[in-house]
Amino acid sequence: MIDIPEELAATQELYNGDKGREFIAGLPALIEDFLERWQLRPDGSPMHGVAALVLPVVRRTDGTPAALKLQLLDEESVGEPVALRLWDGDGAVRLLDHDPVTHSMLLERLDSDRMLSTLPGTRDAVLVIAHLLAHLTAEPAPAGMRRLGDIARAMLDRTPEALKRVPDPEVRRTLADCAAAVREVADEPGDRLLHWDLHDENVLAAERAPWLAIDPKPLAGDPGFELWPALDNRFEADEITWRFDAMTDVLGLDRARARAWTLGRLLQNSLWDIEDGRPTEPRQLEIAHRLRTHRSRQP
Repeated sequence: MIDIPEELAATQELYNGDKGREFIAGLPALIEDFLERWQLRPDGSPMHGVAALVLPVVRRTDGTPAALKLQLLDEESVGEPVALRLWDGDGAVRLLDHDPVTHSMLLERLDSDRMLSTLPGTRDAVLVIAHLLAHLTAEPAPAGMRRLGDIARAMLDRTPEALKRVPDPEVRRTLADCAAAVREVADEPGDRLLHWDLHDENVLAAERAPWLAIDPKPLAGDPGFELWPALDNRFEADEITWRFDAMTDVLGLDRARARAWTLGRLLQNSLWDIEDGRPTEPRQLEIAHRLRTHRSRQP
């Protein structure tokens, strides 16, 4: 019997309500089903993030170490196996098996004790992320992937009503400026396969490669929409513009367009906060302020 982490149960209830409670209640049976179906045995304690349970396992047939990932399907995770299959282990964790009914995945085992966040220098970590992004976004997204253009239009449609609920005039002005920046690039949203959530806790070490990406929330769009997590994670205000310039340099991006799409990530986060009754976090506003006043040369 596998113990289900209480923290995972709490976040599932918080974000998914009845569906989350149903998912947690069904996890023990789901685990047993896939241990038998894919001929696996547990090989360590379960790990979890906000949405998924990951159980270290070994294939009984050949002794291959692997990881069984179980999560509740949503619009962000639905494309994960599609993206992983397309990348085929090149810059990202390799998908070994997938069940389309339950969205359960069998992944290659990486070193969960060696996240990119263990690197002492944040600049080195940002450069690792930039080089991974340059690799992962090199190919166009496959048909059927959710698209940045649709996301951008939906954000712009929601913004006027959301701004009415922001009491601070300076925050309201910042978010309005972010919406204006998105409006300028929304007609050319791009078509690259994006990871969307590549920060230094979603990059793990492996024997076959120094670093590999995990846990994509893929969509089709402009790689400029990828930069936000590395600006926000391990936040340092004085490093924001260096990180932005370094990443746009490695990816060869037009910095004006990349700035607009990065401000779009603040707008996306803020719309979620406003609709959930939370204020926009000060560090996120600081990122926007630094980028709006930064004048960097093109790479």
